[in-house]
Order: sequence, then C-alpha cells, then structure tokens
Amino acid sequence: MKYELNQRARQLVERMAAAADDFRIKESCVQDARIFDFGIRVEGGLDAGQALAEICMAGLGWASILPGDVGGLHWPYVFVTTDHPVAACLYSQYAGWQISADGFFAMGSGPMRAAYAREDLFLKLGYREEPSEVVGVLEGRKLPNGAVVQYICERIGITSDKLILLIAPTASQAGNVQVVARSVETALHKLLELGFDMRQIESACGSTPLPPVAANDMAGIGRTNDAILYGARVTLWVRGADAAIAEVGPRVPACSSAAFGKPFLQIFEEAGRDFYKIDKNLFSPAEITFCNLDSGKVQRFGRTEPDVIKASFGIG
Repeated sequence: MKYELNQRARQLVERMAAAADDFRIKESCVQDARIFDFGIRVEGGLDAGQALAEICMAGLGWASILPGDVGGLHWPYVFVTTDHPVAACLYSQYAGWQISADGFFAMGSGPMRAAYAREDLFLKLGYREEPSEVVGVLEGRKLPNGAVVQYICERIGITSDKLILLIAPTASQAGNVQVVARSVETALHKLLELGFDMRQIESACGSTPLPPVAANDMAGIGRTNDAILYGARVTLWVRGADAAIAEVGPRVPACSSAAFGKPFLQIFEEAGRDFYKIDKNLFSPAEITFCNLDSGKVQRFGRTEPDVIKASFGIG
C-alpha cells in the first residue's frame, strides 16, 4: 500500500504555516527550499511540538499532552495514537537518517526518509516513495544551510524548491515533545529487530512523561531518553499466536538490557559518548502491552522506574 506520506505531511505543513505566529515558529528560504524553525531563533512551544510530532508521523498518528504522574507527582505526558503504526512510525517518524554536510549534523526523520529509502528497514519492509515534494524533520541546533539542502536533494533526486525541512533542538519545548512522542516508534523498531511480523500490528498508542526543557542539548538528550526508557508505556493491538507474543514480549522493553536502571547520560559516558557502543536492547519503551485481537488475551512486559525519571527531571 502506498500511503503518500510526503503529501500527507505537506498538507499539515501548509495548515501550520498559515498560523506560524500562533505556533511561535518562523519560515525562511534557503536555495528555494522552505525551512521552518521550531526553536532555534524563535520560541516554538508545546503546540508547535505536537504539530511537529504529527508531521513526523505524516498525519497517520496524533499527539496530545495529557495529565499523568511520575512516582505520585502530577506530571504531563505526551500521548500518541495511530491506526497505521508501521507507516507512521517506521516509514516516517523513525530518526534513521544521519544528515551531515559542511559541518552540519542532525538526525533526520519524517516522510523524506521514505523517498530516500536506503535504510535497512525499507529494504526489509519493501517500501519506497517517489513524491513530487518532500518533507523532512531534523533534530539539531543549527538551521540548515545550502550545503545541507543540496546534500538531501541529491540523495533523494529532487530540486531544492521541492524540499521542506522542519527543525527543532532537543533542548526546546517543541523538540522535547516531538522526541518523546516516539514511544510507539521505539517499540516497533525493537520488534522489527527481533524479527516480529510487522503485518500483525494493527493499531498502537503510547504515553511518555514530558521532560522539562534542559539547559543544553546534551542534557536534553539525557532527559528525553530517560523519559522513554524508564517512563514510556506502549499498547499494541496485534494478531497472531499468543505463544509467539509470550516468547518475544520479554525481549522488547528497555529492562531487557543489562544497562537498564542507570541514567542515560551515565550510560552514554560509559560508552565513550558513542551511541553505537550502547547495548541496542536498551532503546525501547519501559513497558509494552500486547492486546491480541484474535484471542482477546492481554500480555504485559517491562516496568517503569519513576525514581530514575524524577532524578533526571530534577523533580520530587
């Protein structure tokens, strides 16, 4: 099935652009490409973060901020839902493209990845798009320049006037929201790595405590990762055999990693600040629940660690 992810995302961009002042974002132009700043030279905000998260999911998933608690303390959560979890979260939202050009670096997500389609997951799942216009989301601190625009356009095979890029730093309100809106995405990516049949996943929702904005992006990376690893809860509606779910379930949540329990920045330092040296089993939500649409059985795995979150967020 072709989802027209870039076209769907572009429609959301246009609605957001028409109310840029309300969202506290700013549009500019670099070599005919449209660039939207969500928190570098402008304030951005919570509404901008929700809009950014939904564009990341190409309009096939929805994000909202709801009340919750962390270890008995009232705290806001980012809640996401989707009836097209593989398309929304893997084909679009997953930050799987490292954008590096002329001293610029950012993690690339959004539906532009489906136009690039050179990541392993696109080969595994057999999906690719050839859109007339492309929408990408970047997590970074610098606004993209002409070299970045050229880098992306050359790899996708489009002219710069067909490219739309949205960017937010990790340590910003909008950046915080869009990063922790990835609870379902982390669960699905882990299941893909474990060989689970993604065609069995019908719907999904997930919630993650929303971190306070950190003083800098490194601290922000620590807080957003702690929020997901120790606080995110994901529910999947699936089909298939209960025995197969029981076998894979314990290997999905973050506690399947021996590193579980330490603040993420401590784990990062122990790995020599190299993400690729961190146990890949760690990158998962804290808790996952499978609701089997065939049998009606519910199976839950993992656990949250509110004390780690409270220490990371500086609350309590």
